[in-house]
Amino acid sequence: MPTPLRIVLAEDSVLLREGLTGLLLRFGHEVVAAVGDAAAMRGAVAEHDPDIVVTDVRMPPGFQDEGLRAAVALRAERPALPVLVLSQYVQRAYAAELLESGDGTGVGYLLKDRIGQVEEFVDALARVAAGGTVVDPEVVRHLLRRHRDPLAALTPREREVLALVAEGHSNGAIARRLVVSEAAVGKHIGNILGKLDLPPAEDTHRRVLAVLAFLRA
Repeated sequence: MPTPLRIVLAEDSVLLREGLTGLLLRFGHEVVAAVGDAAAMRGAVAEHDPDIVVTDVRMPPGFQDEGLRAAVALRAERPALPVLVLSQYVQRAYAAELLESGDGTGVGYLLKDRIGQVEEFVDALARVAAGGTVVDPEVVRHLLRRHRDPLAALTPREREVLALVAEGHSNGAIARRLVVSEAAVGKHIGNILGKLDLPPAEDTHRRVLAVLAFLRA
């Protein structure tokens, strides 16, 4: 039986929050607070001084990266506070900042698929609480990708299309310049956005981000 831990759990899904609470209790841990948003998580940490924080990435009100940003802020305030982040996806910028916070110990980033592998999840929790670092292999792949030339995966034609996008040309204008169909240009741009790891998002303009990547390369 692992050493009992006092845990602050932050997860906006009530079903998952209750499921995780039950799982942690079954392994002898104490969930001192189970909350549904980042502000409540920070308040619970101040009130309970837990052994570890387990938090989701996307939380109210914006359901973007509130939980992860709160975790980074907590680590800035309390570098020795162990934090285990659970997510359905990899938020690279803040993931890197979280993993670099403090002295890089007592921190973890797991994809939620790992929760189904109960023994592995509980072991990761214990290792992070003890000062270890646990990172999902998929997270590692994403973080390594940010250190490479972001345009390296683009074909010569895709680079040409991106250069024309950077010059401010519309899809129709690019099609005329390259003597191809507008549908072909749209396909090239779709491939570019995919290779640059720019999924659809409500608060960002992917063409602008692609151009920024081109200008920084």
